[in-house]
Amino acid sequence: MKASIEDFLRKLEDGLVIDLKRIWEKIKKYRFEITLILSLILSSVAVYLIHYLLFEDIHHIGIFMIGDIAIMPIEVLIVTLIIHRLLQVREKRKLMTKLNIVIGAFFSEVGEELVKAFSDADENIGAIRNKILETNDWSNSEVAHLSEIVDSYEPEIDCRDYDLEELRSFLFKRRVFLLRLLENPNLLENDAFTDLLWAVTHLQEELYFREDFVSLPESDFAHLTLDIKRAYKAVIKEWVLYMKHLHDNYPYLFSLATRMNPFDTNASIIVK
Repeated sequence: MKASIEDFLRKLEDGLVIDLKRIWEKIKKYRFEITLILSLILSSVAVYLIHYLLFEDIHHIGIFMIGDIAIMPIEVLIVTLIIHRLLQVREKRKLMTKLNIVIGAFFSEVGEELVKAFSDADENIGAIRNKILETNDWSNSEVAHLSEIVDSYEPEIDCRDYDLEELRSFLFKRRVFLLRLLENPNLLENDAFTDLLWAVTHLQEELYFREDFVSLPESDFAHLTLDIKRAYKAVIKEWVLYMKHLHDNYPYLFSLATRMNPFDTNASIIVK
């Protein structure tokens, strides 16, 4: 009986030691926060104490303390719902600026060439090319209408009439670049561009793992055609949104992008 009691006390002591260690580890982890909280509380107590020692008016202190407590919910409301929201909007704008830089790098390195190559093989390109070339103001209504057209657009591409070897070589050379873009944490703010990168990366992998494009069955050609169309439509839609961004924020970059418009067969870098 005595041994069992001693075992119980030993286990209880060990448990208390372990709990105290855990508590101490948490205290060390949040030492700065705990120190700050205690310092603020002690500072407040010290100021109230000084006030009482100088004026000896506990009634006055009580009135102002209750008034301060009463105003706290409104202060929390202002801080959490207004100031915090404004800070979130500001932070999101910064993230979108960084993301648009990433999108610009994508079109400079990969996107514009893909649009040009795919549109050259698209027999139905006239249905959308004229709409894009007619867009001048790039207003919200124009871009929204153009995005709707792109969403419903069905390109006519047959990958058998396309130089798949050249496309594979082009995408494989930019494989590392595409993977680095996918690692960018700012992509979390733009699902559409992330889907675009996945579509292009998937197309690159589909082409890479095929030994040749001569002896493929019709079913495989149909599969590759579907992958090309998926990447093609995603690139067009993001290109439209990117042009809108350049038009509104960077006129000099928009001028260059317009002169290098991949949908314009007469595009020229030379300013005329």
